[in-house]
Amino acid sequence: MRNAQAAAQCPTPESSAEPDPAHASDVNHASDLIKKKLICENSTPDKALRFSNLYSRLLSQPILSKKWAILYLFYQLADSEHSPPAPPSLQTASGRHPSQQSNGGPALQSPTSEQRKEVDKQFLVDSPAFNDAFSKNGLPRLPTTQGPGGPRPPSTERSTKSNGRGAEQSEAGAQLLATNVKDYLPLYPSESTLLRDLPFTLQGLSSTHLLFSTLTTLDLPPTLPVPTVSLLHTLAEPSLLYRGLSKFVEASEGGLIGQSLRAAIGLELRSYLGLVATLEGQIRRALSMLDEAQPRDGLGKAGVTLKRCVVWTREATMGLRLMSLMVEESRGKKGGELISLIHNYSSTHGDPFVSAFSERLLSHITRPFYSMLRHWIYDGELEDPYLEFFVSENHDTSSAATSVWEDKYRISEAMIPTIATAEFASKVVLIGKSLNFIRYGCGDSAWVESYSKTTSRELRYGDTATLETSIDEAYRTTMARLIHLMETKFNLHAHLRALKSYLLLGRGDFIALLMESLASNLDRPAGSQYRHTLTAQLEHATRNSNAWDDGADVLRRLDARMLELSHGEIGWDVFTLEYRIDAPIDVIITPWASKQYLKVFNFLWRVKRVEFALGSTWRRCMTGARGVLATVSDKVGDDWKIARGAIGEMIHFVNQLQYYILFEVIEASWESLEKAIRKPNATLDDLIEAHSTYLKSITRKGLLGSQTIDFTSQLHKPLKCMLAYKDAVDGLYSFCVAEFTRRQEASARIETRTAAGKWGITERDHSNDYRLASPSGPNRRDADSPLPASFMGFAADEDAMLPMLRTRLADLSAEFRRSVEVLLGDLAYQPDPDMRFLGVVMNFNDVYHPVRRSKKRGDRDGRAKATPQQQQAGGAEQKGREAALKA
Repeated sequence: MRNAQAAAQCPTPESSAEPDPAHASDVNHASDLIKKKLICENSTPDKALRFSNLYSRLLSQPILSKKWAILYLFYQLADSEHSPPAPPSLQTASGRHPSQQSNGGPALQSPTSEQRKEVDKQFLVDSPAFNDAFSKNGLPRLPTTQGPGGPRPPSTERSTKSNGRGAEQSEAGAQLLATNVKDYLPLYPSESTLLRDLPFTLQGLSSTHLLFSTLTTLDLPPTLPVPTVSLLHTLAEPSLLYRGLSKFVEASEGGLIGQSLRAAIGLELRSYLGLVATLEGQIRRALSMLDEAQPRDGLGKAGVTLKRCVVWTREATMGLRLMSLMVEESRGKKGGELISLIHNYSSTHGDPFVSAFSERLLSHITRPFYSMLRHWIYDGELEDPYLEFFVSENHDTSSAATSVWEDKYRISEAMIPTIATAEFASKVVLIGKSLNFIRYGCGDSAWVESYSKTTSRELRYGDTATLETSIDEAYRTTMARLIHLMETKFNLHAHLRALKSYLLLGRGDFIALLMESLASNLDRPAGSQYRHTLTAQLEHATRNSNAWDDGADVLRRLDARMLELSHGEIGWDVFTLEYRIDAPIDVIITPWASKQYLKVFNFLWRVKRVEFALGSTWRRCMTGARGVLATVSDKVGDDWKIARGAIGEMIHFVNQLQYYILFEVIEASWESLEKAIRKPNATLDDLIEAHSTYLKSITRKGLLGSQTIDFTSQLHKPLKCMLAYKDAVDGLYSFCVAEFTRRQEASARIETRTAAGKWGITERDHSNDYRLASPSGPNRRDADSPLPASFMGFAADEDAMLPMLRTRLADLSAEFRRSVEVLLGDLAYQPDPDMRFLGVVMNFNDVYHPVRRSKKRGDRDGRAKATPQQQQAGGAEQKGREAALKA
């Protein structure tokens, strides 16, 4: 402990072997003894400094409790050249430790100098075997005993008092140690032999003493001691792992990414074989330096032992273990799933070695993936023979452009690797689909090839900045090119405007001229309609309207055709217009969209027909009011006043309905569609979505696609009532014309008779059978009669026909008002403000009383129940009409 004194005077083995009794069990005392010896025996303090470092590391080990005994043992072994005693027996015949007193208790006091010398003589072994075994390159292992109950070296931490029995035990131990190291059993096979076979074992090859019985079994010699077997067990792990991984690498099943995994593992195995080759070189050099005269042939001094081989292969074993685990987990996985498996080790594992090893594997495994990605985003071609990419091709689609865009390529969520996000995958799919569509759908393969040559670049794992830049640039370029082709080469906007003008009745002069020219033909039964007649009238309407300015490409797509015929239908019910769409425009204007356009056209055509019929009847009434109707106003003047009011009411309803659909719905939706088309950086999917939203808005707000109320059937009722009312008004007008004709004939007859000197009016003229006596007969209709045939068989005189017409007109008017009130009641509770405003406009002066349909029960025919106040108001109104008719 006295450092100054130790530096000034070097201790002799005899003087240093006796520690101070006050510090016999002090670990610092043993440390000071060793440092004194190192300073005295060496000219430089390097070894003393190295010992200080090792000593501090020894103190930090909590598992070792007898550090002083270990250090003192090493100190005594260093002086074993001067006093070689035999190994002592650690147990007496009675099994009592010599460091214990006669009463069995431990002696805590320090031993005397004579006792210490006796212990020193027991452990100062001047044997080459001991020197070699406890050198820095050897194994810290004590000599083996002759049985499991053999003696163990005594602990120098405690000492016993000198008595007779302790002296006898010391002499017995000295006699037992006198057997020396030569009596120990030799190691068979020797460590040098095992080292010679070790390189073959590490390569998975059987050797003379280490045999592989199966793929996963290594047979060890049964004569080896347990410590050596433990070392060989540790060295057998990389050998067995290498055999399993070699079998996996040699297999050929799996896709491109699976083969890249095998190639990456093969590279790591070659690195492992390089380590084995280096180890083999070290072993050969060590074996060439063997000295049979030395213990263990001098392996400890040669620098290569089994334990050192374990240390050298530790990191390689960890890599082999990790690769084996990856191989086990990769069974049944392919493509992106395999990349995600390896990437999870690099991103979520806490061990830096595992993370770095996985990153090194990923750089090789992802090469096929990035090759597929490069071909997809630069060429629009899917080179994936083993279905490992997250974009898959559906080979069952038809050749239509809609299928090419929407159904030909699909994204596989399971194959998206974790190195890519969902947004990244969606953008990649859209880029490839666009390039493929430009090449095959738009016929612009030259641009795709030029784009691929100028922008294609190599993609690899880890270069995130280059990858993101490439994807963003490819996305912008391909989308801009595709939208440019749709606008310029295929005239998308012109076709959308043509659909709006012709199928959505946006071009009013064309629709009016077409309806006027087709009115006479469409009034006939549907079976008598001919396609060439309709086509001729359509061409007449286009040539005599502003439709001629749309160009030949638009007009040749417009055609007139008939829907499926049903019994009892007329031409108005089956006529429709068709606008033909071909590829690649049908990607946006899909077959579903064409059906929606046809649905809207049929509804608007029916409304337009009602407007045309009511307008014709109104003009006829206004013209006749100054001529024929004025003559018979004394008889039917009040009827015409009520009829004109009802017709005006119906025209107001139709006009407001048309205005709402054509302007509030279609024009507003068209404006939104144009904004979406003109939006910068718009994609084809954006155009498809915008056009679909445009049609859904028209059908929903246009009273054609409500999910809760069937407005189509509700509107069918008032439209049907208006057409029936128009027929009844035409019957009333025909009756008035017949009455006017009768009066003109009677006036001419009176003048003729008066001129002949006869009475102008006779009794026969006042008889009720005047009509029966007419040459035409009571039930026969003259071909030139203005009355419709439906009224000729009902009665033979005007007294029976006129009340029937009045009743028919009153019933139709009341039914129309009821259907409108139900419609207004449903519109008042719609969530859309435009639909509620339509009800307000139709009933701006509160002439109608909206009726809310009962949610629990209703009439069988679907009509709503009115409140008692509404029934009372309706009854008073009906009585007022009847009183007006009687007056």
